[in-house]
Amino acid sequence: MRDNYDVIKTEGRNPNTANIDKLPTLEMVALINRENRRVEDAIDEVLPQIAEAVDLIAAAMERGGHLIYVGAGTSGRLGVVDASECPPTFGVDFELVRGIIAGGNGAMFKAVEGAEDSAEAGAEAIDADGIVAGDVVVGISASGRAPFVLGALRRAAEIGAVPIGLSCNPGSPMEALCRVTIAPFVGPEVISGSTRLKAGTAQKLVLNMLSTGAMIKTGKVRGNLMINVRPTNEKLVERATRIIMELSGASRADAAAALQKYGDVPSALDALGK
Repeated sequence: MRDNYDVIKTEGRNPNTANIDKLPTLEMVALINRENRRVEDAIDEVLPQIAEAVDLIAAAMERGGHLIYVGAGTSGRLGVVDASECPPTFGVDFELVRGIIAGGNGAMFKAVEGAEDSAEAGAEAIDADGIVAGDVVVGISASGRAPFVLGALRRAAEIGAVPIGLSCNPGSPMEALCRVTIAPFVGPEVISGSTRLKAGTAQKLVLNMLSTGAMIKTGKVRGNLMINVRPTNEKLVERATRIIMELSGASRADAAAALQKYGDVPSALDALGK
């Protein structure tokens, strides 16, 4: 059955930008920026749902569960990006936060048309990834209607995982499948249907909160410092050294020596008595 695109809010035409193709460049980008400001207000409206989702994710992680993002197109790419940034930022295992994108890993770099249209493929992706009861699956779909994502959420619930939805279309079919649905309404896009714009920005902001909030709740942050950062390059070695200095009061030389000897920030702090 085909969707009725007239009822999908993310597919609507934005009256504020109907003549954007006629504007001088400065006015054009100013108009885009004005529309972007709507995203923050939309996020404010769904903070209770975001907080509920963070608590569910943190509780699952404390019990040994994992966080898995599932999406198609831009939504899928955003999930994969957020997942891939958790290990270097928070020092967690690469399996703890994972991303599944419709069409497979190649879809990160080249659009796989039609990949989002199969609910069966979404369910199969859940099984293939090894998701089990106690994990959390966050389905990401700007419209809240992508069959791949809905199929994945349905299968996640069947196996006892916690389904959470992230959409920019309040009242979408996603809501019936999820424990919590986060649906900031950002309004029609600057270019009709181009949900990599405001919807994508809103999704990115929410994903930042979900993963960062869960990591804070599970002890991966002390104060506002990422104490589990992996010192895998020059920049991160410098960051880790500064964190050790900040939390221990040690000199740069002593902090650097402790990091070099023990290999990570928590061990270095333990050695310095902090």
